[in-house]
This record gives sequence, C-alpha cells and structure tokens, in this order.
Amino acid sequence: MIRFLSIWNWIAFGLTLLFWSAVAISHRVLLPWELTTPLEKGASAVTYGFLLGDMFYSLPLLFLAARGLALRKSWGWMSAQMANALWIYSMTLILIRDGFTRWSPGGLLFIPFLIVAIISIPWLWKNRSFFGIN
Repeated sequence: MIRFLSIWNWIAFGLTLLFWSAVAISHRVLLPWELTTPLEKGASAVTYGFLLGDMFYSLPLLFLAARGLALRKSWGWMSAQMANALWIYSMTLILIRDGFTRWSPGGLLFIPFLIVAIISIPWLWKNRSFFGIN
C-alpha cells in the first residue's frame, strides 16, 4: 500500500501540473480583467485561485508525499496527510459547484484522487509506525 500511495502521489503531481498548465496555456478560461460582469470575473478568479493554490501548496505537498512515502519518512507521511486533506477540501468545493452547474473536466478527472484520499487517511493514521511515528 505504501508503494501504491507513493506512485499515486507522483501521478497526482503529474496530472495536476499538466491540467493547470493546459488551462493556463490554452487560455480557455479568460482572465478576470478580460471579462465584464462580476459573475464572470468571480468565476474566472476562482479558477485562477485554484491554479495558484495548487501550484503553491498542492504540488509541493504531492511531491514531498510521493518521495517521503517511498522513503518511509515521517515528513512524507505528514505531507501525504496534508495533500489528502487538500484533495477533500478542494474536491468538495468543485463537486458542489459542478452539482449546481455542469460537470467540469477537472471535477471528473480528479474524483479518483478524492476517493483514494478518503481511503488512505485512516490507513496512513493506523500505520503511522511504518514511518517512525508513535
């Protein structure tokens, strides 16, 4: 399970980086200052806010989790738990938003990571001794 979670976090890192790079490069979502109505500006700002949040927080945590879990380090365990919490938090927002609008590509793409996060949080807690945590 540790090897699976390490590889899973590498996959999450790669897909997250690829997804947000595609959003930024494609310019399919206009920047807030390129829009006119407050609702459109707000929706765009939320998208780019998620992009920045994932770049500054999720990607470093996913990288540390993947590496640290493979090495069975306590900092890897902690990074994985923090990344899992971010999956639950961000996907809750995305799924509620998508439930009131339409299913977004990101919402569909990242559902498996939410499921693994929900399963792995208690597993990692129960097996924290593998990482030198009492």
